[in-house]
Amino acid sequence: MGGPAEFRVVIPARYDSTRLPGKPLLLLAGRPMIEWVYQRACRSSARQVLIATDDVRILEAARAWGAQAIMTDAAHASGTDRIAEVARLQGWSASEIVVNVQGDEPLLPEALIDQVAALLISSPQAQLATLSVPIGAPDEMRDPNVVKVVSDLSQRALYFSRAPIPWDREAGAGAGTLAQRHLGIYAYRVGALLQLAAQPPAPLERLEKLEQLRALEHGMDIRVAEAVATPGGDVNAAGDIERVEALLVSERFRL
Repeated sequence: MGGPAEFRVVIPARYDSTRLPGKPLLLLAGRPMIEWVYQRACRSSARQVLIATDDVRILEAARAWGAQAIMTDAAHASGTDRIAEVARLQGWSASEIVVNVQGDEPLLPEALIDQVAALLISSPQAQLATLSVPIGAPDEMRDPNVVKVVSDLSQRALYFSRAPIPWDREAGAGAGTLAQRHLGIYAYRVGALLQLAAQPPAPLERLEKLEQLRALEHGMDIRVAEAVATPGGDVNAAGDIERVEALLVSERFRL
């Protein structure tokens, strides 16, 4: 792990998964997926990396390889809620910064963890920060599984959507040069994190099934920057396993 820094990392790891039950413990190139994620987070500049889980099997596996892991409520609906419980249990102050690293991204470059934390640290008016990448093929703009984000000239998020945004009236299509593909990594100020977790799902959030819209609907400032490195992709279905394993054993993503 790097030297002293101004942020922590929490990796929420829920055992149940509709498409891949027990996904955090799925073996990839001989290691549980959550171990790959944890080791990458430890290569960032975070002063602390925690795994927050709802299952004793994940807790015991994580502790077996030396990770700091905490048991959290199984009823949490989201990673944000799980991380908020960790913040309360640990007694973190409202001004501290915590980065949410998703437990199904074993190829996440550690540079992005540092980047999203630095973005929030350098944006004192913001409550959250996140990252994005340019949209590639036109099909991505139309794909509802690709979340789009548009920002203002000060890097504040204006909206996140599964739909093509913004809509080019003349061309009759989404304007891919103005929107970016959102990456699911967040940095929070702990006070904002606790505020978010205390609120019920908001109307736009329920409609789009995008949790970050809750923050926008409550008037929070989310800063967005283009990622300095390209993520290698996450593991959502069995079809992702072979591709991710090949990358994990390649020189590019070797730990």
